[in-house]
Amino acid sequence: MGNALRFLYGQCCKPTTAGDSELLGHHGVSTATVGVSALAHDIFNFEITSQVPEGLSKHVVSSKKAQANWYRKLLEAWRAAKPPPKTPEEATRLVIATLKRHQKADVEGLLAFYGLPLPHTLVQHTAGPPTSLPAGVKYEFQTLPVDLKAIADGDTVTVYVNTTDPRESSCIPRDVQVAVVQRSQARAEKNYSRADALHKTIIDTGYRVLNSQNKEEILARKYRIRLRGIDAPESSMPYGKEAKEELIKIVQGKCLRVLVYGEDRYGRCVGDLYCNGKYVQELMLKKGFAWHYAAYDQRPELAIWEKEARAKRVGLWASSNPEKPWEWRKDKREGR
Repeated sequence: MGNALRFLYGQCCKPTTAGDSELLGHHGVSTATVGVSALAHDIFNFEITSQVPEGLSKHVVSSKKAQANWYRKLLEAWRAAKPPPKTPEEATRLVIATLKRHQKADVEGLLAFYGLPLPHTLVQHTAGPPTSLPAGVKYEFQTLPVDLKAIADGDTVTVYVNTTDPRESSCIPRDVQVAVVQRSQARAEKNYSRADALHKTIIDTGYRVLNSQNKEEILARKYRIRLRGIDAPESSMPYGKEAKEELIKIVQGKCLRVLVYGEDRYGRCVGDLYCNGKYVQELMLKKGFAWHYAAYDQRPELAIWEKEARAKRVGLWASSNPEKPWEWRKDKREGR
């Protein structure tokens, strides 16, 4: 196997964050990306043996000679991809682009063989990040990488912002600054019980000391974000677990751009989230894991994205009559 492909395969298959190791499947990769790993493995195997995988012919219509041609093209495309595909959606897009002149039945059969999304299920990203702040935005910030445990459900996430951010550095409470210095001194003296007590004081004030990737400590401010304009099923509702898992898949380990429009009655920031240039609410609506919350947000694009998911019967729309989360919460409040 060539060094370049060995690198690409390794990049695809290794966990990207510490949290990923908790979600590993029997191939040693995340269960969400096992199809990507299998495709990368077979491309690597084809480079060595020139053999296509056993069983593929049951899923496609073309001959093994034609199949070998596909893998030669995929090998070149995989090498050229920077970075290589890491998610099922990215792998599907690479296959479609590489084999766009081949029969539809073959392309879809190949994708099905690896358990990758079929073309009609892919979400088309249309809403990129705004180049200027939209009307109504009070402020924006960039977050530190999102932790798995910080995602409460399909429309709420807790994030942390580095206090070296100019907006944050100017408003750190004096008692937090003092506690940070005292904690550092306590740790230097190996007085860890005092250091832990001081960190609890910092946490209770809405801040936290985090370790960066280079092991340096960062003082970060905590924000709870309610995704503006959508309402996902509650955790104990049908599709509540799936909605949370979808949001985890989108934002875990990523730095987000957050545009804040205000606060709700629970003290959460109501905002729009962008992850790697993609609008998170759009992804949740198009995957069918959230409703357009029209009572609080009348943006027409949100209604359109919900309508698209309904038409495809994806996510919660696979159910004939899914319960609206706001009605479910009302019934709970009234003891029904």
